[in-house]
Amino acid sequence: MSEKADAIQPTEGRAASYARSSRFALKDGDTVIVCDAYGDIDGEADGLYHNDTRMLSCFRLRVAGERPNLLSAVRGRDNVILTSNMASPTLANTPAGAIHLARAKMIWDGRLYERIACVNYDDHDAELPLTFEFHADFLDMFEVRGSTRPARGEIEPPQVADKAVAMRYLGLDQRVRTTTISFSESPSRLAGGEASFTLKLAPRRARELIIEIATGVAETPDRERLRRAAVQARRTMRRRLSRGARLTSSARLFDAWIARARADLALLTTDLATGPFPYAGIPWFSTPFGRDSIITALQGLWLDPELARGVLTYLAETQARHTSAFQDAEPGKILHETRKGEMNALGELPFGQYYGGVDGTPLYVMLAGAYADRTGDLELIDKLWPSLVAAIHWIEKSLAADQRGFLSYHRAEKTGLANQGWKDSADSVFHADGQLAKSPVALVEVQGYAFAALQTVARLAVLRGEGAMAPRWRSAAETLRERVEAEFWMEDEGFYGMALDGDGRLCRVVASNPGHLLYCGLPSPARARRVADRIASSGLDSGWGVRTVAIGEARYNPMSYHNGSVWPHDTALCVAGLSRYGLREIVARLLGEMFAAAVFFDMQLPELFCGFRRLAGDPPIAHPVACLPQAWATGAPLMMVQACLGVRIDGWTREISVERPHLPSGVDRIVARGLTIGAQKVDLSFERIGDHVSVTPHKAGADPIAVIVHA
Repeated sequence: MSEKADAIQPTEGRAASYARSSRFALKDGDTVIVCDAYGDIDGEADGLYHNDTRMLSCFRLRVAGERPNLLSAVRGRDNVILTSNMASPTLANTPAGAIHLARAKMIWDGRLYERIACVNYDDHDAELPLTFEFHADFLDMFEVRGSTRPARGEIEPPQVADKAVAMRYLGLDQRVRTTTISFSESPSRLAGGEASFTLKLAPRRARELIIEIATGVAETPDRERLRRAAVQARRTMRRRLSRGARLTSSARLFDAWIARARADLALLTTDLATGPFPYAGIPWFSTPFGRDSIITALQGLWLDPELARGVLTYLAETQARHTSAFQDAEPGKILHETRKGEMNALGELPFGQYYGGVDGTPLYVMLAGAYADRTGDLELIDKLWPSLVAAIHWIEKSLAADQRGFLSYHRAEKTGLANQGWKDSADSVFHADGQLAKSPVALVEVQGYAFAALQTVARLAVLRGEGAMAPRWRSAAETLRERVEAEFWMEDEGFYGMALDGDGRLCRVVASNPGHLLYCGLPSPARARRVADRIASSGLDSGWGVRTVAIGEARYNPMSYHNGSVWPHDTALCVAGLSRYGLREIVARLLGEMFAAAVFFDMQLPELFCGFRRLAGDPPIAHPVACLPQAWATGAPLMMVQACLGVRIDGWTREISVERPHLPSGVDRIVARGLTIGAQKVDLSFERIGDHVSVTPHKAGADPIAVIVHA
């Protein structure tokens, strides 16, 4: 075989960090792999996961009993193929580094495909001893995360054939889960946990070994099967990447950041029967999440409305229609998350279909309104209307049930989440003295979501010709605004408190939450300005983005999950809120800070990172448990760019308005290509000329989109 022959030759990609501790993820549908830079499944959280079960917990390649020498790990720009380039150690009669090993892997249709291509660059014949060590523990995702169980099912003895080995687990739910590893040629030795090969390599020649790992029954792998799978996987990814408008700029690294965000979002998006849906994050949250998907859809709505349509349709279908304390479900509530693993199937945990989130329901209504305004698509709103009314009725009922008139949460059973806002760790809502807030808790940002949801459904009712209820909903929104201004505002701080606890005590803590209140448009302009000044101060602005909790607060810890770290999606919502009030100088600064952080994270923003103060020459500090990629972190730059450019697309009037556009430092030109309203498209070019940013539209079609620029 020729050295050039390559069934899944990787596309031009970015070289990732070569550190031994680096982790890489690939995904298709409900199948995910997390591995190291060598391509090995070899760490505590590593694995091949399918439907929230770890189907393969170990898969290590060894050459003559040793790890080969790592040269690079390269993931294609389209996120389809990961290639680990390695050099051989010293072998019998062959010096170290004489043989190159390119280990390429991809996931398609519930299978992991792997190809080991080996080239002998020595002038003599060589024998390359390869060994694969493997094991399947069939742990539920929640077991991998640390949950313990009183009992488990039974792992059956492996079934070994000539070129394949099957590992099976009979769960307590009476389901048989199977992992089958198949090789393109017969190993010299194949046992329950190991396969060995000796590849004979002539000088300057190549050989390959192809492996398939199936979550079920596997076929014998060969080059043609591999080629077909690669073609299908790339075609699917190209289709996802081609959807919606594109952003390009004059800055190479900025372009790389936006391209990585789009590719990661495409990787996380699963094509459900209801349309495209972004799964929340890898590895722990590769499943539909209500809140996360809604925010991700809002972030990219100006570029790609189709994602929002898919999210809305799925969440309408899974909306609660019953009451369950175990699931925290009530009629009208929007799904928080869904899981397919054994523990949830048996009812050991409530997350099979769980509704314990206070914010997903108002955010769902907000997304419906934002989608309608962006597209002018009243037909979808008509289909969703019963679901939207059910959601708003749940909000109204909850407001009425709270003695203070706020939208609050209290978990119905101890198996559920104690905190049910986006900051859902157990210690994330507290008082100025550090005491944890007593339930039920009314978060300040959730009141903003409810306010915006009430306004949204009133507006949509009028558009549908059913305006009789609109005055009631508008009045409820205004009443809620007045209550928030009266109960949450801290005049001495010039800021809003984080929450009200069950005793009606205000959590007088300076945190990022009020930035979301700006996004919803609840505060008066005067108070919004004071909030903006505090967000932009060194207490909250780390220099890399907005901290979740300000320096000096009782539970502040820059290494914590929610009490001082930086979450890109949180910063993005704050930035969008600042833009809503016209504060684009601060917006441009925060966008620049987040971009600078992305450069140090290899252009891929993690779920969160530590909130230490930015120091000259020092990088931001990674957080050890952050998901990468995470959907609402990948969408964050898209929302921040829109906020900086001051773009608003009105599907009803078929107009695009641009108000006081800014560009981040170091970026002199941004072009949004293919912005759509209906079948019409327009390109918008933003260019810095001195202290001014000019806007140039490039229209096409017989019924062009109007572009209105406010300098």
